[in-house]
Amino acid sequence: MSEQEKEQEFQTGGCYSRRDFLKVAGAAGVAVGLGAGVSSLLAGEASAWPGGATTTTLPPTTTTTEDQSSPSQSTFNTYGADLERILYLRTYPVALKMLKSEAEIPEGALRPKKDRNQHLAMCQVFSLARRQGTTTAMFIEDHWCFEPIIGFGLVETPQSFLDGYTNMFFMADKQAAAEHAQKYPRLPAGEYPGLVMGPLKTANFDPDLTVIYCNSAQLRHLLLALRYLKGSQVTSTMDAIGSCVRAVVPSFLQGECALSVPDPGDFERGGADEDEMILTVPARRMGELMEGIYRFEESGPKFRNFNLGVYPDFPQPPFYVEYFKEWGLDGPKQ
Repeated sequence: MSEQEKEQEFQTGGCYSRRDFLKVAGAAGVAVGLGAGVSSLLAGEASAWPGGATTTTLPPTTTTTEDQSSPSQSTFNTYGADLERILYLRTYPVALKMLKSEAEIPEGALRPKKDRNQHLAMCQVFSLARRQGTTTAMFIEDHWCFEPIIGFGLVETPQSFLDGYTNMFFMADKQAAAEHAQKYPRLPAGEYPGLVMGPLKTANFDPDLTVIYCNSAQLRHLLLALRYLKGSQVTSTMDAIGSCVRAVVPSFLQGECALSVPDPGDFERGGADEDEMILTVPARRMGELMEGIYRFEESGPKFRNFNLGVYPDFPQPPFYVEYFKEWGLDGPKQ
């Protein structure tokens, strides 16, 4: 295949590798005004690959600010459908809203205790939302697991919990168990007596958070999209227990994105897959995320376009060549 044919395949949606990504990135750095230093660095590395840097013209960039207001409900619905379509998600992105009272429950939401005389764990409610499209409102009488009752501030935190009692099943050091419990993310007791969650693409309420179950490839693309505008990164405290709380409370309190690992309950009762992670995005950060998602979908790298390319003696960017020369290693073949 000639370089022109490769370029045509690349532009029309064929799979491409990191070298192709760098060709677009070099052009994108100039097009979206990332600065001369960044643009020249990307373009310099891109030019080392066959075909050199492209001159792709990207569509205008939407300015996103940290204090932007949340998108409209219809925009959230569009985001949900687009995330599902673009990332080939196996389950629906979930919209979640904390409630101050029962008066805020949206029309049509399931009340497990009231409507069915049943109780559910939060991992099951997430599963109903993302797999079956069910919108569910949860108040204290609906819960069947103790951690969200404590973490969402539905009761005053028991002293035994703070002493590490529930951690002692998993932690040998009693003092460490207590310290761990005292750092457990919790909402202020009594401030939010309920919550509602359902599929983002059909939510009839304005969510506080979007919760996305994804595999590592989908997560990679979401993280790329999040850093597109401002270089934003996700920093989280990871734990193997309490994912229903950790996927909600830190992001709600701090207004920042967070990563969580589905816990054993989510795996056993909610049907979380072994390769899944959870990304939580506050409402105010959704525009930032989707700006990156849409830009990459329009101009690359698209989610499905990354592919494995095992090429021996591949063309090296200039700074690679300089390092190898300095170290006395083989240089490019003439």
